[in-house]
Amino acid sequence: MMSMTGKRRRKSVERAIVLVAAAAAGVALGGAAQAQQIVVQGNSRVDSDTIRSYVTGTASGSAEEARRNLLASGMFSEVRVAQSGGRTVVTVRENNLINRVVFEGNKKVEKATLEGIVEAKARGPFSLNIINADMQRIREVYRRAGRGGAKVSYRTVDLPNGRVDVIYTIDEGDKTGIVAINFVGNSAYSEGKLRDLMSSSEMNLLSFIKTSDVYDPDRIAADLEVVRRYYLKNGYADFRVVNADARYVEAPEGEKSGWVITVTVEEGAQYRVGAVAIDSRLPGLDTSNLEGEIRASVGDVYNAEDVEKTLTGVTTQIARQGYPFAQVRPTGQRDRATQQVSLGFVVEDGPRVYVERINVRGNTRTRDYVIRRELDISEGDAYNRVLTDRAERRLNGLGFFKKVRFSNEPGSAPDRVIINIDVEDQPTGSFSVAGGYSTQDGIIGEVSVSESNFLGRGQYVRVAGTGGQYSRGFDFSFTEPYFLGYRLAAGFDAFYKYSDLTRYSRYETTVYGGQLRVGLPITEEFGVTLRYSLYNTELTIPNSIKRPFNDCSNPIPGFTNVYPAGTILNGQNVGGLSVYNFTTINQGNCALNGEASIALKGSTGNTLTSLAGLTLAYSTLDNIGSPRNGLYAELKPDVAGLGGDSKFFRVTGEARYYKELWEDVVGFIRFQGGHISSLDGNPLRITDQFFLGPSLVRGFAPNGIGPRDVGIADSRSNAIGGSTYVGGTLEVQFPIWGIPRDLGIKGAVFADAGTLFGYHGRRTFNVNGDAFINGLAPGGVCSFNALTIGVEPECVNVRDNAKIRSSVGASILWNSPLGPIRFDYAYALTKDEGILTQYGRVGKDQIQAFRFSGGSRF
Repeated sequence: MMSMTGKRRRKSVERAIVLVAAAAAGVALGGAAQAQQIVVQGNSRVDSDTIRSYVTGTASGSAEEARRNLLASGMFSEVRVAQSGGRTVVTVRENNLINRVVFEGNKKVEKATLEGIVEAKARGPFSLNIINADMQRIREVYRRAGRGGAKVSYRTVDLPNGRVDVIYTIDEGDKTGIVAINFVGNSAYSEGKLRDLMSSSEMNLLSFIKTSDVYDPDRIAADLEVVRRYYLKNGYADFRVVNADARYVEAPEGEKSGWVITVTVEEGAQYRVGAVAIDSRLPGLDTSNLEGEIRASVGDVYNAEDVEKTLTGVTTQIARQGYPFAQVRPTGQRDRATQQVSLGFVVEDGPRVYVERINVRGNTRTRDYVIRRELDISEGDAYNRVLTDRAERRLNGLGFFKKVRFSNEPGSAPDRVIINIDVEDQPTGSFSVAGGYSTQDGIIGEVSVSESNFLGRGQYVRVAGTGGQYSRGFDFSFTEPYFLGYRLAAGFDAFYKYSDLTRYSRYETTVYGGQLRVGLPITEEFGVTLRYSLYNTELTIPNSIKRPFNDCSNPIPGFTNVYPAGTILNGQNVGGLSVYNFTTINQGNCALNGEASIALKGSTGNTLTSLAGLTLAYSTLDNIGSPRNGLYAELKPDVAGLGGDSKFFRVTGEARYYKELWEDVVGFIRFQGGHISSLDGNPLRITDQFFLGPSLVRGFAPNGIGPRDVGIADSRSNAIGGSTYVGGTLEVQFPIWGIPRDLGIKGAVFADAGTLFGYHGRRTFNVNGDAFINGLAPGGVCSFNALTIGVEPECVNVRDNAKIRSSVGASILWNSPLGPIRFDYAYALTKDEGILTQYGRVGKDQIQAFRFSGGSRF
């Protein structure tokens, strides 16, 4: 039986439950009643319940907060919230809907660019706040495009049903680029030198075709980092950029307004290396293998890049010895009195931290594996900061990304770290039209399409077609930089080229074929490329009335002088053969109207070459495009004979050494040479030998140097090629006084010397098909009197003079926005004057004092 106390306790619980339920019901009914008491007025497109949600959903329940939230939604131009008779009355005025957004006056910035930055969109609400913000964004785009004076306004066109057209009117104004880049605090290097390091430039006469003079804060920041690294590379260990100020200056009437960049620097002293040491704190580590990785030597100018390379090399070597957690820490003790820095590389055991995960983020086009393969560490490996820094530099160097940023975050355990790689893809394809002119090739144009990150795979593809006065061609290239998952650059090329060489010789060539190649980088400076080429060379000699270069062998009916039928000359029936003499001067005399050498005629037709070779290249150049310091050397041995018609061994090489003598005055010395020899004992084909001219010694015409056929009078047709060449060049390049440096115009003086010799081709040819070799004297010597021989000689009378040719000259070099252009004027000091015969001087070198070459890309 339940006690009275128990009954009273149960009744108390029941009352509590009833009270809670009643309270809950009251709250629910009250909320519904509140929602029903909110009256919405003035809306036509926006649903009433949507508006009520802004009132009931406020945290404080205040009318003012509800009003602010409704205005912030952008759907209304006016909102009033009031209490009336226990009801909340919300009165709204809806914004118009945007029918379309139009841009007027934009010529320098594309419509698609502007559409991408404005928030006003078709079918979106019209809001003055949005419009004003959009106009500011448009002004910013124009400011970055170098038109800081652009003006933007708007107007609307009312349409039925509450719709409007929004029209942005743009007055682009004149270009407002960088009018001056000033440096303060510099003494070691001039302003001009520091400006040359920057990709940003000042406005000048070429501003209408360049964009580097547009003020871009990000580009300026990157330029200042280049300046900083340049100082650190040249011994200024204390260098820092104190301040970089950019001011837009309104110029007086008639002068240019624009940005003035003022960079304040603190150079400090230039340091040299006083001592270099490796301090190993790892027991058992063999430091003798690490000495070879040190790039700096005592007495050298301090170079921060050498320190970075030493860090990477020592870290890699230590990891190979089985110390994955070792860390290499650089130290530098400056002695300001002696201006020396003592370098130390402390090797110690780092924290045992493993890479738990590597996240790649932001790559919308480039595939993950293209990024990950640039890392020397992977998930599960020991974490090493030096290796991640190197990977970041590699990724930045690819050119695939606008920015690359590495960051770390803690992993799932104290000894785990997560590496985040944030990238932003950028366009990597290009379509270009190039044009140019040279004294050798005439006017020439090229259209090309290239992609350095094909399908996001990091592959390089290029297709190009060329056409011009004296040549035309096509080539296709494909390169896979990581062949079979290794750092091997494998690729292939297919090519076709036709060349009309009749201005300097008397023949035409058509070459088509392909090449396979695999490049292996041994170190950062040294690499090896294996090559295999298969190509066909067709040599033809034009023979027409306009170009009668073969009519001694094949008379042109009605044009070439021929012997009547039955004519006997020197006991030989020469009826129907071309008359060959140097006394009858008319266009029908084949000996005097531009006849090709018999050596060329004997080489006409097709030659298939199967060639395997390799390229050994070593480079320490500081800038590939415009070097100031460093060495470049290349050796290319080739063997032809793996099938095909040609069988030879060929080796060519060159070495160039650059040294900045004074500021912006660069001297360089160049050596080059080559040799080719037959592998089967047969004479070399004429198309396999070397034909050289201004590429060896300036001041000489193409094919103007080397062995010549002196049995003919035509100086343009008697170059027959050589088997060995050597050459050297001394050149000094310097800025031209009075010309702004950012125009890219420099002057140069040079001296060239070299020679080509050693004709190892065929010397006799039975062109007319009889058993007699015209011009061949007893004993097999090619000796004849060209005045009396009467018929075309069928042997080659070779003049092979190894005399050193030399020249001196001056040049103007212009690194124009449309491409590099070079003017050379050379005076030949020594040359082969040939031999004097009864019919004139033959076998002499061909001179070409002026040489021009240039190209453009736009």
